[in-house]
Order: sequence, then C-alpha cells, then structure tokens
Amino acid sequence: MKQADLHTLLDSLMAAWENEVVEFKQAGKDYSTDKIGEYFSALANEANLRGVEKAWLAFGVNNKTRRVVGSDYRPEPERLQSTKMQIAENTEPSITFRNIHELSTAAGRVVLFEIPAAPRGMPIAWKGHYYARAGESLTHLGLDKLDEIRRQTLAGDWSAQLVPNASLEDLDETALAKAREAFARKYANRFASDDVQSWPLATFLDRARVTLQGKITRAALLLLGKPESAWHLSPHPAQMTWKLEGPERAYEHFSPPFFLTTTQLYQRIRNIQLRLLPQDQLLPVEVSKYDQKIVLEALHNCIAHQDYTRNGRILVVEQPDRLIFENEGGFFEGKPEDYVTGDKTPRRYRNAFLAQAMAELNMIDTMGYGIYAMHIGQARRYFPMPDYDLSESTAVRMTIHGRVVDPAYSRLLIQKTDLPLDRILALDRVQKRLPISDEMIRRLRRDGLIEGRKPNLHVSASVAKATASKVEYIRTRAQDDDFYCKLITDYLKKFGSASREEIDKLLLDKLSDALDEVQKKKKIANLLTKLRRNKVIRNCGSRFQPRWELN
Repeated sequence: MKQADLHTLLDSLMAAWENEVVEFKQAGKDYSTDKIGEYFSALANEANLRGVEKAWLAFGVNNKTRRVVGSDYRPEPERLQSTKMQIAENTEPSITFRNIHELSTAAGRVVLFEIPAAPRGMPIAWKGHYYARAGESLTHLGLDKLDEIRRQTLAGDWSAQLVPNASLEDLDETALAKAREAFARKYANRFASDDVQSWPLATFLDRARVTLQGKITRAALLLLGKPESAWHLSPHPAQMTWKLEGPERAYEHFSPPFFLTTTQLYQRIRNIQLRLLPQDQLLPVEVSKYDQKIVLEALHNCIAHQDYTRNGRILVVEQPDRLIFENEGGFFEGKPEDYVTGDKTPRRYRNAFLAQAMAELNMIDTMGYGIYAMHIGQARRYFPMPDYDLSESTAVRMTIHGRVVDPAYSRLLIQKTDLPLDRILALDRVQKRLPISDEMIRRLRRDGLIEGRKPNLHVSASVAKATASKVEYIRTRAQDDDFYCKLITDYLKKFGSASREEIDKLLLDKLSDALDEVQKKKKIANLLTKLRRNKVIRNCGSRFQPRWELN
C-alpha cells in the first residue's frame, strides 16, 4: 500500500476513533508480544461478528490525546515482519496478520497491523484463551459470542453437523489415544502431557475442537470414528480408495478413523529407493520414490477440502511413476499457484470445523503452507513439482511424480542448492514443455540455466556437466564459519525462528564431507554458541528444546 493511501487510511481510522475493530497504542520498543496476540484474537473475533473483512491495530498514536506521537516498535523491517510468525505460532487455529504497514508522518512512525476477520465458525484464540472487545476495552470472549461464531458453520458446514444418534461409544479407542498424543505434542509448551492424558474424554474432544459441547459431529466420526460407525454418515461415503494401476492391479478401501487409516493407505504404496544419475556424470544420490510427509500432506488436504455433499470418495491412484490424488469439489479459494510461495492464507474453508479439528490434531495447518511444503519437499528430493488438474469444475486432481522427467533438471537441483523457488518452478515448467513468461526466460538464460529457442526451450545440461569434475572438491572443502553463520541468520530473517532440528537440516548437507555426522552436529553447536555469545541470536525456547531467534 502506498504512503499516500496509508495516510488516508490512518486519517479515516482516527476520525472514527477506537471501536470493536480498531485499537490505537503508543507502543514503544518493548511492547509485549503477548499483548499483541491478545488484541489480535479480540479484533479478529469482533471483525467476524460485525461482518467486516479486517480490523486494525495501530502503533504510534496516543489514545488519550488522540494524536500521532510515533513508535519505535521493532524498527528493523525483518524483525517487524517476524511478528507474523510469532502470532501464527500461538493462535488457534494458526492465523496471522494479513499485512504489517509502516507509515512515516511528520509526528513520527506509525505501524498499522492489518488483522483478518476470524474465519466463519472458527473463533481465534491466543495461547488457549479467546478474547473480545467491550467498546474500547479488551476482555474475554463470552459464551454468547463464542457460540455465535461457532454456530456460523452449523448451517453451511457439512462437517460441523451434529449426529443425533451417535455417542462417544462410536469412537475408536486406538484413534482417541493417538489423538491425545498428537494434541499433547502440538501444545507441549502449554499443557503437560500427563494433564492432557488425565482430562475426561469429553473435555479433551471439546478442547481439540472435534465435538461441540460433548456432542458428536460428522468431523468426529470421520477422524476418530469406528469403522462400523460410518453408517451414521450415510448416504455420504466416508471412504478413501487406493488403486494400483500398471502391470499389476490391486485396490483397497479405507474407512474411518481417517486419523489412523491415512497412514495405512500410505503403507500400501510401493515406495522403493531410487538412484538418481548413477553414471559417471555425477555421484549417485539415493532418494525414496515418495516422501511420507508429502504423501500424507496431500491425503490430509483431500480429507479437509473434500465436498462431502457430493457423495464421492477420495481416490489415490498409484501408477508406475506417479501418484494421483482426487477429491470431490472444486478448488475452494483461489488457485493452487496462489499458495506455492507460502504467502497466501485462505480466508474461507469448505469444511471449516473439520479443518480446525485436523489442525488441532496436528494433521494440517490452516495457513496455506501445505502446497508450499509439498513443492519444497519435491525440490529437495530433486524431483518434478506437483501438478494440479482443475479441468473438472467439480473435482481436484493432483499428481506427485515419483521419477525424474529430465536428468538435467535433477542435476541442476543437486548442484545448485541455493536456487530460489521461482527459478525451480520455472525450470520445472521448462522440463514439462509448459510455457513461462518472457521475463523469466531472460532471467534463466542470463544465469545459464536454459538453452534453446522459444518454444523449444530445455534445461541446460552444460551447467551440471561443467561441475561434475569438481563435485568431490566442493563436497569436502570446508567453508569459513562466517558462511555458515550467514546461512543461519538468513534463515531466521526469512522464517522468524528455528528449532535445532531445522538448523541441522539447513547445515548438515552443506558442511564438509570430511566430517562425520557427530562432528558435523558438534560444529553446528559451536556455531550457535558463537552467535549467541555475540548477541546475534537468542534462545527463546528451553535448554532441551531450543528455539532460536535473531536478537
């Protein structure tokens, strides 16, 4: 948004002054993130109740004098934007600011937080507590408002409908035990695992957003129901089908509890180890044909977004070189490519209640990161990107490739591990003979990544060949500590924070192959200690479960 537009916006907000969807704060550099989270919850919930798309939290305005006084809250752009990640980590369901705007005025700097309205049927909580507004004051979300938001889905959300004749006896004991474990892992920083295990079953299911005031919903039967209780959902078939095509043919149907049977379906898929580029051109790289996280992400998305009113089943077709996932109902909001970069957050859900329950049980997130994660996962395995087919308006078909399409593409990803995602996506389209923009053609040609003339473009094989003789040297050469430290700080700038496991994934394959795994992990520990002592980073987690952020 342009500065002139931001000036106009601020003037209009100040003219109307504070109400249930607008809050002004002077807010200095030490303003509490917890307090921001509470206001986020309150303003998002009130925006939902009042039928407006967004609410606003403004820093740099004195709410007594009603004048701009300026704010020095997080003046560094990267640190300011990292507030998005901190909010997303502690809201339920996970959601964050649509945008954070900075406005320069004669009286000082103003920060405008653009807060999306809570999705229909899904009140927003901050660290387990729901907040609302009483005029200009912050307060807890009362039961009347809480019920008003939750009732929004009852009429239009198939998954939120109560099942009159169903009871807790219709739920699978093994699935319930696993669900408690998943919930406890997700909220380990908030609830002790023993406390979660001690909750009465009805209390746990309500807190996990699976039931409504102790009553069984369709979402509860889909995720945790016994197979023999699926008749409660008739005539809607609660079923996933795996189908093997090729020289051999087979199939199997899977019924609830989907919380367990998605893993059982994955285990039917023949997942062998592949050796990429085994000839002398490059050192061979072994990868699994399919990555479990990617397959389950795709399958869980099918469950969350299926249009159950169309009385169809979810279908997973295994062909010799690919997996095809099909679910009923068109793509619900936007297009798949909108979510590839991880920047778009969906505002609406076909099955809002089911999506929230799956998020609470750690099956999906509700931030739109699923498609992004699948693309990044395929790139890290040097495989083609997933493909979406929306040619049928009543169904979505997604393909995950289990083989190399163009060896030159895979060589490039192996050798150039720092390629930006937009370049990888463009190269993927080139190898699949799909069109790309003229601007991207110029960029790829300038970097020597493609050859040929439009429309007969192809991924450059010379880049990988030229580096083949240098592979062993690059793999064993040690970089300066400053190089690895910059990788860590760049990662934290982009994503806000990182666990030790994420730092290990970032660096392990980049450290010299002259070191064994134990030596590599010791090296990483020394790098983190160095950055901490130099006050570049800090541990916002615990000693045994560190969470690193930039200072």
